[in-house]
Amino acid sequence: MSESPIDFAAQLPCFDNPTDIQALDGGITNVNLRLRDGDKEYVVRLGSDIPEHGVLRWNELALSRAAQAEGISPAVIYHAPGVLVLEFIPSTALDEAGVRDAKNLSRIVDLVAKSHRGLGKHLTEPVLSFWPFQVNLTYMTRLRAAGSAHIPKLPQLEADAAMLQAATGPVDMVIGHNDLLAANILDDGSRLWLIDWEYGGYNTPLFDLAGLAGNNGLSEPQERAMLDQYFDGPAEAQWRPFMAMKCVSLLRETLWSMTSELHSELDFDYAAYTAENLDRFTAALADFRNC
Repeated sequence: MSESPIDFAAQLPCFDNPTDIQALDGGITNVNLRLRDGDKEYVVRLGSDIPEHGVLRWNELALSRAAQAEGISPAVIYHAPGVLVLEFIPSTALDEAGVRDAKNLSRIVDLVAKSHRGLGKHLTEPVLSFWPFQVNLTYMTRLRAAGSAHIPKLPQLEADAAMLQAATGPVDMVIGHNDLLAANILDDGSRLWLIDWEYGGYNTPLFDLAGLAGNNGLSEPQERAMLDQYFDGPAEAQWRPFMAMKCVSLLRETLWSMTSELHSELDFDYAAYTAENLDRFTAALADFRNC
């Protein structure tokens, strides 16, 4: 893209007279813009395929449309290679404290369950799977090939990953979001929305639940209540696989950030994000060993 993102967005054929084009904060993978055209507002997401992260935009588009049909994500207005235009939802993105807030957490679990149980019926084409153990091994292979400064850590992380996969056992498969950071959950004052489907695909439901817990610092009582709510009854049998998957989710976020240190051109402190997630993974692994 030779021109600036703002100039590029202003020329998209889906708009008549775009104005007030401004960058949105918070994105650590794509360039996100907000603009007005007539009496409506839109979000423009600019980003090509990202092979090192397994991001393929046709998959994101298919899942965004399915999530729109299920009524949990904004409407898809336009798409082209490297471009996704969505309806703008006047709302506030949650932060980690907002996810932990008791009045929000139950609503979020309902939203995740609705997503898992509803999106599949709206799909009209194949979508990717997101098997986190293979995702993590792929990251490690790429980190070695690229000469990452984190290579000395990888043998132990590989051993941890193998142990966690054995502990997870058999799984059910649903359409997962697979990136449940707080910023991907919007509150418009009356309902919640789930955005950013670039990592979506078939996965165990425990990965989203574990990601929600690990990324947002849920307490053990909150985690147990979340599992009971999601599985509609006592979920003690899910506790140890959940704890294993929480480690896997945090390991994936750590390896994602290590990889982004090498490849991303966005202005974001990935090294600090790596350190933060590695600390969270280490703490979760210690909890798992003691559960």
